[in-house]
Amino acid sequence: MSKFEVTETTGSLTSNLTEDEGIDILDILLILARDRRRIALITLGALAVGGIFAFSLKPTYTATATILPPQQQQSSVSAMMGQLGSLAGLGGASGLLKNPADMYVGMIMSRTVADCLINEFHLQALYNKKTMDDARKALKSHVTAEAAKDGLIEISVKDIDPRRASDMANATVSELYHLTSTLAITEAAQRRLFFNQQLDDEKGALAAAEDDLKKTQEKTGLIQLSGQAEEIIRNVASLRAQIVSREVQMQAMRTYATDQNPDVTRLQQEIDALQHQLTIMENNQRRMQPGDIQVPTGQVPGAGLEYARKLREVTYHTTLLNLLSREYEGARIDEAKSAPLIQVVDHAVPPDKKSGPPRTLLTLAAGFLGFGFACLWAFLRQTLRRVEQIPENAQKLEELRLVLGKPARPKAHYSHIE
Repeated sequence: MSKFEVTETTGSLTSNLTEDEGIDILDILLILARDRRRIALITLGALAVGGIFAFSLKPTYTATATILPPQQQQSSVSAMMGQLGSLAGLGGASGLLKNPADMYVGMIMSRTVADCLINEFHLQALYNKKTMDDARKALKSHVTAEAAKDGLIEISVKDIDPRRASDMANATVSELYHLTSTLAITEAAQRRLFFNQQLDDEKGALAAAEDDLKKTQEKTGLIQLSGQAEEIIRNVASLRAQIVSREVQMQAMRTYATDQNPDVTRLQQEIDALQHQLTIMENNQRRMQPGDIQVPTGQVPGAGLEYARKLREVTYHTTLLNLLSREYEGARIDEAKSAPLIQVVDHAVPPDKKSGPPRTLLTLAAGFLGFGFACLWAFLRQTLRRVEQIPENAQKLEELRLVLGKPARPKAHYSHIE
């Protein structure tokens, strides 16, 4: 093909671009065919560079440990404490997560576990990181945890040393077990901690009430009231203890349920009824009727009133201590039954086959990038040639070259295509 024919073809392509505002497949193939040698050389060079880079990387190994996360259990404290009211509403928090394994995946990827691994295997020096934050970020690229559909959790660790990869995977399982044993992650553990605090406070209150009763006995000389007065004291103390016990249950339930919860509403109604009954009993000033064995509260002899109050406080705190002790024991039993138990399905072993890097894929990716760059370069060269065929644009390009300090092209260059 002569230069005249090539020039004529180029003019035809330029006119087609102007008319159709696009490039058809023949134009693309023609541009690629003209620069096929350059495209081939650039592609081969990119393949060579990519291959050298890929095969210079150190091989990595992946060790995997598989665990079965703890299974959620239903609380049994309501069966033990049935006389105090149902506590089944407290167990509703266990169903908040769609997949409980997701919580343990988050714990595996937590900062606490990461710091333990970094310190145990000296990863900050191994990864050549100056700060712990950078070491944590590097560790996240080596450790992955995934919850499978069958409920198991797979912990995978990548490293250039197969032995270290398996040791890190097994150490991650150990750190997860240690973390779950120190956190109150179950409803029973939360209730145990709550009732344990209430129980300690009540023991101190009971000791103080007993001391006050002792001082009152020494002061008044009263050792024991009549049976009727004692009955009044027991009834009042029992009501107050039941009220406080239900209020404690209400505080515990509010950590899991809202005010609209049926159990919360029922418990509030019970508290209101007991409060009303206590108010009537404490303010009872009625006159005794023949055959009535119940002494009105307002008619307790004044001489024993102070003693009665102190004895009532001791009885009240004793009853409440017994109730809280039962609550605490029920929560402790539930915690023992639902204690987190990390079961290892597969321990990590040193892998005997490398998992990366994907050298072939890296080489092909480099070649593909080289081919794309070469094609883009060819299209840009062709576009520049077409722009130079317009005299005004050619003059501007020459001025740009002069400004950039490049020599001007010969005029013959604008009338032909290489």
